[in-house]
Amino acid sequence: MRKKLSAAVVGLGVVGVSLFATSSASSHGYSDQPPSRQALCAKGTVKNCGAIQYEPQSVEGPKGFPAAGPADGKICSGGNSGFKELDDPRGGQWPATNLKGGQGYTFQWRLTARHATTDFRYYITKDGYDPSKPLTRADLEPEPFVTVPMGGRQPAATVQHQGTVPTQKHGHHIILGVWNIADTGNAFYACSDVNLS
Repeated sequence: MRKKLSAAVVGLGVVGVSLFATSSASSHGYSDQPPSRQALCAKGTVKNCGAIQYEPQSVEGPKGFPAAGPADGKICSGGNSGFKELDDPRGGQWPATNLKGGQGYTFQWRLTARHATTDFRYYITKDGYDPSKPLTRADLEPEPFVTVPMGGRQPAATVQHQGTVPTQKHGHHIILGVWNIADTGNAFYACSDVNLS
């Protein structure tokens, strides 16, 4: 009886450690300046967000954007159906950060697991973007307006990048942040709604 009980306790311990290891391995990072959709959900600013409110750092999908990566209409969730709430345009009513075109801005990520990094890239939607529809590649300018090469280095737990918001942009736009990981086939995605003046 004691041997069976000891074996059961050891077995539960191994399962517990495995679950803990899996949980910590799934933690990565998200942008919170300007606040991304997942950051707004985690803070409770936006309700009815599903699972992303508990793990804003987990919007991970295939890298290689825009040639590869998540499918159109699923970009903000990184193609992860568990976070589909991030792709819902909510009638264009996501809270948006006010920014001025042509002005420098500090973009910030919070990383809960620091990976060797190829680069960080920031894309912005084209003029005439319709915020009431899910984001597609056709909605985005083809080139990032800021690229921060990392050369495979591991970033700090808080990462800040200086960039200038394109001057000619006005109105509601999305800034898509993409954190490309060097040693896996994945990247992390973050959509931030902004109002540009």
